Amino acid sequence: MTEDNKFPPENNLPAGYVPAKVWEWKKGHGGQFANINRPIAGPTHDKALQVGKHPLQLYSLATPNGVKVTVMLEELLAAGHSGAEYDAWLINIGDGDQFGSGFVDINPNSKIPAMVDHSTPQPTRVFESGSILLYLAEKFDAFLPKQHHARTQALNWLFWQMGSGPFLGGGFGHFYAYAPMKIEYAIDRFAMEVKRQLDVLERHLKDHEYMAGDEYSIADMAIWPWYGRLVKGGAYEAGDFLDVTSYTNVNRWTDQIGERPAVKRGRMVNKTSGELSEQLHERHDASDFALRTQDKLDAQKEGKA
Repeated sequence: MTEDNKFPPENNLPAGYVPAKVWEWKKGHGGQFANINRPIAGPTHDKALQVGKHPLQLYSLATPNGVKVTVMLEELLAAGHSGAEYDAWLINIGDGDQFGSGFVDINPNSKIPAMVDHSTPQPTRVFESGSILLYLAEKFDAFLPKQHHARTQALNWLFWQMGSGPFLGGGFGHFYAYAPMKIEYAIDRFAMEVKRQLDVLERHLKDHEYMAGDEYSIADMAIWPWYGRLVKGGAYEAGDFLDVTSYTNVNRWTDQIGERPAVKRGRMVNKTSGELSEQLHERHDASDFALRTQDKLDAQKEGKA
C-alpha cells in the first residue's frame, strides 16, 4: 500500500479499505439485509398485486415510512373523510415482495409504501412516503395548513424529514445495529448527525406545539414514526447510546401525538412484529382493528385445528 492510500497521520487512524478502480458487487455482502439488496432495479419475479373494494389501495409494511401513510389515512377517516377508506396490503420486504412485477409497476424504486388511487379517471400511482402524504393532504384538503406561512413551514419540515431520515436509518441504524461488523468511524459519524437532528427538533419544539406551529399536520406524521420511536428507545436499541431521554421537548411532542386514536390505529396496520394484539397484517375495514388482529386470527386457527 502506498503512502497516498493511507489516512492522514493527524487522524490517528490505521490505513483502511482502498476502493478498486471499478466497483464490483459481492453478492451476500451487506449485513442483515444482504439478501434483498442489489445494485440494479426492476422486478425479480412476476406477481400481480391484489386490489380491494376501496378507492385507495396501499401496499406497505409498518416501517416508519409505512406508518406515516397509515396514520394519515386513519386521521383522514377520523376527521370524516369517507373517501379515504382504503385497503392495506402487506408487502414483506424481507421476502422480496417489493420486487414483484406488480409492485414495481407502481414504484420502480421498489420501496414501500406505494399507493394507487382508483377514484381518478385513470388510476393514479403514488410512491415515496412524503409524496403520498402531500397527495392525500391536497386531495382531501386536510392536515396541511391553509395559511401561507404555516403551510410553508409544514412543507419545510416534511422535506426536512425526507432528507434527514436516511442519515438515521440507512446511516446510523445500519452501522450501529445491522452491519456485519462495528466500525467506530461510521457509527460516530452518523451518531453525531442524528444527535444534531434531535437537537434541531428539540430547539424547534421548545417554542412550538407541533412542527408547523399550533396545527397538527403531515409534517408531524412524517417525523413522528422515525424520531418519536427513536426517543422512546424503540429504534436500534440505541436509546442509552444516544441519550434520548435528554430531549424533553421531543419526548413531550412524541407522547402527545402517540395518544391520538388514529395514530394508535395507524401504527398497527401492516405490522408483523411485536405484540400479536397490535399486529393487523392487512386492513380492509375499520372493524378489522377489533376482529382481525393477529392474536384473534391465530386463536381462530387454533379453534379450527
